Amino acid sequence: MMARVPVILNTRSGGGTTPERIEQLFREAGAQAEVHVPPGSPNDFAHELVRTRPPLVVAAGGDGTVSAVASALVGSGIPLAVLPAGTLNHFARDVGVPADLAAALQVALNGARRAIDVGEVNGRIFINNASIGLYPAMVHRRNKQQRRLGRSKWHAMLWAMHAVLRSHPFLDLTLTLDGVEHRRRTPFVFVGNNAYQMEGFTIGQRERLDGGTLSVYVTHRGGRFGLLLLALRALFGKLLVAEDFEGAAASRLRIESRHTRLLVATDGEVAAFDLPLVFRVRRGALQVIAPPPAA
Repeated sequence: MMARVPVILNTRSGGGTTPERIEQLFREAGAQAEVHVPPGSPNDFAHELVRTRPPLVVAAGGDGTVSAVASALVGSGIPLAVLPAGTLNHFARDVGVPADLAAALQVALNGARRAIDVGEVNGRIFINNASIGLYPAMVHRRNKQQRRLGRSKWHAMLWAMHAVLRSHPFLDLTLTLDGVEHRRRTPFVFVGNNAYQMEGFTIGQRERLDGGTLSVYVTHRGGRFGLLLLALRALFGKLLVAEDFEGAAASRLRIESRHTRLLVATDGEVAAFDLPLVFRVRRGALQVIAPPPAA
């Protein structure tokens, strides 16, 4: 039997997975898990774990948990395996990891190593996407409502949506893509790690994560109804289904504004960043365990 596999589990993710469930799945697969439920940041704990040089690290949770663990593994050579135990699990889907936990564990234990790209903005890593404007403003206000008033997540988000839309959050920005400058007035900028599909049945998904590019999307939607539709799509992970997007690809993006700081959402986590915002793609910086390539 192989050595115990370290698993970083977020029990608060949408899937509600427990340590006991993870340990049971490992036993059924003929392996042993060393399950950790960090009381603080999964990223901080993963950094500590990297010092012990484990053969791999398993992240069990949603995209936020996976991103936090992945950020600590970037450049270490230690591969990341994913057990999709969140609500949306976009990263696991795009890597090809099955949604079923038992099947995902088989990939973690028997899959193949792949080198994939990550995005970076002002030193912060993201594995899916980053955004400024409408979405991070709503998440920031939602979090404040939850902390101060104890409102439920959805009650707080509805209040935050109303407050943000009332202010018509348009930004006047200068976007420089690979040295070419563009001026735009927009409520929302989306920056993806590699290209997102914009048509067909796989819209909003990525065919590859090793293309060495950032996908940049800007919307021109105006009016309260148009912004409301955009906000609803952002909340449910369907943003790229919306119309009226202008898209481009770049390896480097610089965003400037009259503001000195802006809220940025990276894989769903929101923080204030000093401007300018400098995005880049780091090619092959993260090792992941994925299904073996088809014969």
